[in-house]
Amino acid sequence: MKRIITIGSRESRLAVAQTQLVINELRRIYPELEIRLLTLKTTGDKILNRTLDEIGGKGLFVRELDEALLDGRIDLAVHSLKDLPMELHPDLPLAALPRRGDPRDALVYPAEGEQPLHVVGTSSARRRLQAAALYPGAAFQPVRGNINTRLSKLDGGEYSALILAAAGLVRAGLGNRINRLFTPEEILPAAGQGILAVQCRKDFDRGLLTPLNHRETELAALAERSFVRALDGGCTSPAAAYAEISGNELRLTGLYADSEGTFQVKGSLAGDIGAAEALGERLADKLKGKIG
Repeated sequence: MKRIITIGSRESRLAVAQTQLVINELRRIYPELEIRLLTLKTTGDKILNRTLDEIGGKGLFVRELDEALLDGRIDLAVHSLKDLPMELHPDLPLAALPRRGDPRDALVYPAEGEQPLHVVGTSSARRRLQAAALYPGAAFQPVRGNINTRLSKLDGGEYSALILAAAGLVRAGLGNRINRLFTPEEILPAAGQGILAVQCRKDFDRGLLTPLNHRETELAALAERSFVRALDGGCTSPAAAYAEISGNELRLTGLYADSEGTFQVKGSLAGDIGAAEALGERLADKLKGKIG
C-alpha cells in the first residue's frame, strides 16, 4: 500500500504553482509516494479592502494552514517564506527550504505598455519607501489580492505600474510581465523573498524532506529572519534583509525604517556562515544604534 502525504497550500494560482514545484520534486525523489494537494482560503486572502498592517500582519496567510497541520488534515504546508511570521508555532517547524528563486522586486507596466509613473501599486511599506527615492514624482497606493487580481487592476487602469516579487511572477508563469528588475541596492528585498518554506508537524519524519533542503538558502534565511526578528519582527516598522554567501563568508545587508520615512538606516556586516543568526542580531543592533 502506497504511503499517502497530503500537502496544503493557499488556493491562489501562485501558491498552488509554488506548491506544485515541491510536489514534483518529492515525486521525482520518491516515486513510490502518493502525494495529494489540499487548498485552503486563508483569512489574509479573504480580507482585501484593508492593508495587512490593519488586519493583523502576514500571519493571516498561514493560520488556516497551521490549523490543518495540527488537526492532521495535511502533513505538510508550503509557504512563501516572507509570508511566515518570525515566530512560528512550536509544534510546526520548518522542514525544508528549497533553493532560492530570484530574490529581487520587479516593476510591471500595464499590458498596453510603459507609461508615466503617476500611481504605483504596492501594499509594502518596504517597497514604497525605497521606490520613492527612485521615482520621486510618483504616488504610491495600496493594492491587495492575488497576483492575477493585481494585474487585472493594473491593466484596467487603476495603476500605472505595480511592484511585485520577481520570483512570484516567474513561478506563476507571468515572467513575461516583468519590465524592470530592481537590484538589491535599489530596493532591498524582504527577508526570505524568493524562498519557499516546507512546514510540518514536529512528529513528522523530517528526514524525508532533507533532499529538498538547500543549505546556502537555509543559512541566508537564518540570517535575514534573525535580523528582522531582532527588530521586533518587523511588525511596527518596515525592515528588509538580504544575505549573499561566498565560500564560508555570509554578507548580510539590512534596512530599518519607519513607515513615515522619519528615519531609514541601512548597513551591512560580513561573517562566517556558521554564525548566520548571530550576524543578523549584530546587524540589527548596529542599525538600531544609528538611530539612537
